[in-house]
Amino acid sequence: METAINLLFIVLVIWFAYTRFGRVKGLRTLKEADFRSKLETAPEAMLIDVREPNEFKSGAIPGALNIPLSQLGQRIDEIPKERELLLYCRSGMRSKTAARMLGRGGYSHISHLRGGISVWSGRISR
Repeated sequence: METAINLLFIVLVIWFAYTRFGRVKGLRTLKEADFRSKLETAPEAMLIDVREPNEFKSGAIPGALNIPLSQLGQRIDEIPKERELLLYCRSGMRSKTAARMLGRGGYSHISHLRGGISVWSGRISR
């Protein structure tokens, strides 16, 4: 019995690690310079900040729409499926989670900023 519980625990830890840190199908992870370049060369792309509103108010990449990860499920209709999506958060974890949710919803052109806004050296709007 104890062996079965230990095995179940190990499986759960592996599953949790994979869902948090594993690859997301179709997601492009961009370095800061590549993300900036994509913003400049793809003006039709939709820039989405998935941080909470109080974080967004403290400073955001100009032109970003704030759709917090906590509200993404309820606000997904605001995001057109045919547009390219550029996501970011504070560190890159929430934007990756958002990308996973969007991918399950049929979105296919998704990129996110590796390291989040914490690595952004461009202009910030407040």
